[in-house]
Amino acid sequence: MTIDSRLAELGIALPQPAAPVAAYVPAVEANGLLHISGQISFAEDGSLITGRLGEDVDLEAGQAAARRCGIMLIAQMKAALGSLDRVERIVKLGVFVNSAGHFTDQPKVANGASELMQDVFGDAGKHARSAVGVSVLPLGVAVEVDAVVAVRA
Repeated sequence: MTIDSRLAELGIALPQPAAPVAAYVPAVEANGLLHISGQISFAEDGSLITGRLGEDVDLEAGQAAARRCGIMLIAQMKAALGSLDRVERIVKLGVFVNSAGHFTDQPKVANGASELMQDVFGDAGKHARSAVGVSVLPLGVAVEVDAVVAVRA
């Protein structure tokens, strides 16, 4: 089964990959790895998912925001690689969560992106990860996720 078929089976439609908002490129392929710049939380309608976990965003909404970041990561993979079947392994996700000072469930928020990668790529979607609470993210978004992906030539 192709990854595109798996996405269809899961009911996931990839959005247009987000354009950079500053002086960087969305992805760089080097030495068999695709490094994908941080993808911020966009809703299906293209609006930003904003707010701070533990303040005005609850855990479930944070997980959904992380999942949306993951979907944008996959869109960036497809744009950079031409085919998602070139993905050999999701190596690492870096998850940044806009968090109130008392909020400590960043790993649970990050599961929204992590579980998506496993659903889409199977065992190749299992990855290393960091989940970090931060006091603010670009444009006030709730979550930002970057990735390192091993690719086939």
